[in-house]
Amino acid sequence: MSLEVQDVAVRFGGVAALAGISFEVDAGRITSLIGPNGAGKTTAFNVITGFLRPARGHVLYEGESLAGLRPFQVAERGIVRTFQKTNVFPQITVFDNVMIGLHLRGRAGLISILLGHRRVREEEAKLTTQAEEILAFVGLAPRRNAAASTLPYGEQRLLELAIALAARPRLLLLDEPASGMNPAEKTAVMGLIHRIRQQGVTILLVEHDMRLVMGISDRVIVLHHGQVIAEGAPSDIQSDPQVIRAYLGGL
Repeated sequence: MSLEVQDVAVRFGGVAALAGISFEVDAGRITSLIGPNGAGKTTAFNVITGFLRPARGHVLYEGESLAGLRPFQVAERGIVRTFQKTNVFPQITVFDNVMIGLHLRGRAGLISILLGHRRVREEEAKLTTQAEEILAFVGLAPRRNAAASTLPYGEQRLLELAIALAARPRLLLLDEPASGMNPAEKTAVMGLIHRIRQQGVTILLVEHDMRLVMGISDRVIVLHHGQVIAEGAPSDIQSDPQVIRAYLGGL
């Protein structure tokens, strides 16, 4: 088991954003968290990644509690996320965006960097190679020298994924990775997510495009009004009457 969410509740004023949800994410699989707007999906992501503390409940990762950890500490455990809105460094190059992500895991200290020690030069060369490999993996190698702000929206979403991969996640939380993309871009993202999983990364996905969700997920968890109303294989979710009434409609 990779991730366990146990009876997590979150309230904003008098509103229960999460009303005691529990679910599990199996290691090495793609699990999708779906539901209407306001169902609590992003709130769940924020709790898991340390951006929000629950009123009650626990989150365990590989059997260890994440309680009280700040977002950077959660990331150090191997849990990395993307956001609904594109989150890149717009004024620097695509390559340098990925290098920033890699430097967060670098081992050279400040003094060594300032003095230009050989170990620093060797690490920089290694990180450069890794950045090139990541850009090739997500399909952005030809854009390495472009400013991030000049990329079309779909490529900026790919760059955000590249930055997340630079942090070497073991569990990757993707918050609407295909939002705003055209059909061809969505197909490419589906293929990329499959390749990420093939590298041994566990994926928890929030996405509104149900055709993408049903085509890529091993397991689907459905939230409605802050509660889990169904979970199972995509085929089971598509035929669940409660899910159809709450969300899927005429899929």
